[in-house]
Amino acid sequence: MADASLKAELRKGRLAARDSIPAEERIEKSLVLAAHGTEVISVDPGTVVSGFLPIRSEVDPRPLMDQLRERGARLCVPAILDKTTIVFRELVRGADLVPGTFGTVGPGPEAAELDPQIMLMPLSAFDAGGHRIGYGGGYYDRAIHRLHQKGLKPRLIGIAFDCQEVASVPAEPHDVRLDAVLTESGYRLLGVTA
Repeated sequence: MADASLKAELRKGRLAARDSIPAEERIEKSLVLAAHGTEVISVDPGTVVSGFLPIRSEVDPRPLMDQLRERGARLCVPAILDKTTIVFRELVRGADLVPGTFGTVGPGPEAAELDPQIMLMPLSAFDAGGHRIGYGGGYYDRAIHRLHQKGLKPRLIGIAFDCQEVASVPAEPHDVRLDAVLTESGYRLLGVTA
């Protein structure tokens, strides 16, 4: 339980730091982050990229997602099906978005479900070793595990503001490490071997 308590404390602190960034500054930092991401994230036509539609004070990855779409990526975003499962539904221009869980919106059940090759992942906190703290539901860890069971190994890129970095995240056996993190300071590979 000590790890869970520490994670909860780190989550609360980093989300408070993120919440304290003024809205205008969050927009500017999100645009800078998108510019960095556009320089380093390459996609072939048809590459499936999962992003997310921001809630609360999250980084807004939509400018980056739009650039990746312009280069030929197929975009998808998470949809929560139940208390344990998310799927990734294709996000196409002009499609209706429907309300989801936790204040999210996204494509409805008629949208195609895709298996991401690159995952742009929201988070609460991260460390230089590639460990992340999500929002506590474990949805992404389970989704990544399902992709691994299918023999897929998506590239995992945490999307965050610099203020969300911590010295160390307690790792649990089910936690999946990030390959990289993208912040307003740039793109960094994190504690993983190639």
